[in-house]
Amino acid sequence: MNLFIFGLGFSGRTIAERRTARGDRVTGTVRTRHKAQALAAAGLSVHVFGPDGCDSAIDTDIAESDALLISVPPGTGGDPVLAAYAHQIAAAPKLRWIGYLSTIGVYGDHGGAWVDERTPAAPTNARSRERADAEQAWLTFGAANNIAVHIFRLAGIYGPGQSQLVQLARGTARRIVKPGQVFNRIHVEDIARTVDASLDRPRSGAIYNVTDNEPAPPQDVVTFAASLCGVAPPPEISLDDAGLTEMGRSFYAESKRVRNDLLRNELGVTLAYPTYREGLTALRASGEGPR
Repeated sequence: MNLFIFGLGFSGRTIAERRTARGDRVTGTVRTRHKAQALAAAGLSVHVFGPDGCDSAIDTDIAESDALLISVPPGTGGDPVLAAYAHQIAAAPKLRWIGYLSTIGVYGDHGGAWVDERTPAAPTNARSRERADAEQAWLTFGAANNIAVHIFRLAGIYGPGQSQLVQLARGTARRIVKPGQVFNRIHVEDIARTVDASLDRPRSGAIYNVTDNEPAPPQDVVTFAASLCGVAPPPEISLDDAGLTEMGRSFYAESKRVRNDLLRNELGVTLAYPTYREGLTALRASGEGPR
């Protein structure tokens, strides 16, 4: 299979490495020449799509792709991939699968209540509204061009190099408390597992919540990470006293519990890390956290 990934960030690169290990030909994009050179040195086939321009070879790779994954954020002007490459994607002769990495933020705030894929999108901030618009744009594009489009709504992503363990080691971990606040999370490896399963079982127009099994207060996760390391957790601090930026506060403006039944029952995904406990325990065993 030829897979093209727009956006070789944390999730995109993990998916690329997993698919390459399975024998797929994977090509992707980054925003700058500097990043392209770094990833090329690591053995990945990379093009530039961003402020440094757009490599002409992207057109050729799209034309040769069986599957396309979009892992770049939209902006005020809509989805940048559709804006630049809609014609080439529609004309790709072998393309049978498109995946779009979105966010559970499109559901908005539900006061800690449960939501699933049948819950209408009701984004409450500009970033999530842009995501919801991009989701619909891709679904409309897929229907118009007879290409199966799949939407993956991701919870808060963590994994190697990106977790509360790393924050503890850096001295930046904080236990910010807002009563009743809960979040879902997802290990980056389980995102890659989900994409694998969807590639094997495409369903046009599918939307999946890609989350763990246990939404939890953020301060509890920091406390558990500290216990794994045998260190005292940082003191609790109220949201009002945390001095967060407007963007930082926006993450605490929404609280919901997100179900992942469809992920498990339709795609047959068994999460490697069903809660933050398994995920953080594995990361600690790999050497992450304070020494």
